[in-house]
Amino acid sequence: MGIVTGTRDAIAAERRELAAVLATLTEAQWDAPSLCAGWRVREAAAHMTMAMRHSVPRIATALVRSRGSLDRMTDRLARHDTAALTAEELAAALHDNADHPWKPPIGGDAMALAHDVVHGLDITVALGLDRRVPEDRLRTVLARVTPRGARFFGADLDGIALRADDLDWSFGSGAPVTGNAQDLLLLAFGRRLPGGRVGGKGAERFVGA
Repeated sequence: MGIVTGTRDAIAAERRELAAVLATLTEAQWDAPSLCAGWRVREAAAHMTMAMRHSVPRIATALVRSRGSLDRMTDRLARHDTAALTAEELAAALHDNADHPWKPPIGGDAMALAHDVVHGLDITVALGLDRRVPEDRLRTVLARVTPRGARFFGADLDGIALRADDLDWSFGSGAPVTGNAQDLLLLAFGRRLPGGRVGGKGAERFVGA
């Protein structure tokens, strides 16, 4: 029980801290691209609380209308929500749902934390904000990185060795890609990064956000 409680506390803290960051953004920053392909910061923020604001029947209906595609469904709802909610309401939704018990169907509380950490980085890294995820939260999420999970999120890590230069963490084998652990986490979740954030012989594959 202690591990679960600790993870839920970490989720709540992460949401509150990210909500505080969102509350400081300008309109131009809200409309800037995130690291989620095709989404601005607005859509990424809306997605973070989608399952907390919409009922299960509402999400199921959206999934049917999206012909069973989870990607199309989440995109549909994110765009709907950004049209319906102001920036202030999107930030408040994350803060007000800090203690919401939502977690994905697979992976439990640790993957709920991963969801918030990764999407938060989708926003802060894209905007060039110097926010560091606390080490204990980051280690919890890094421990969930697996070859199967990387493939699920569309990460092309074949022949690549991720090597963190700020934590004792590595993943894979092959051409080295080095950088701070939270940037490498984004690569494991299928993101591409702005130039200059990672180095090594395999780095060029992941630059282009």
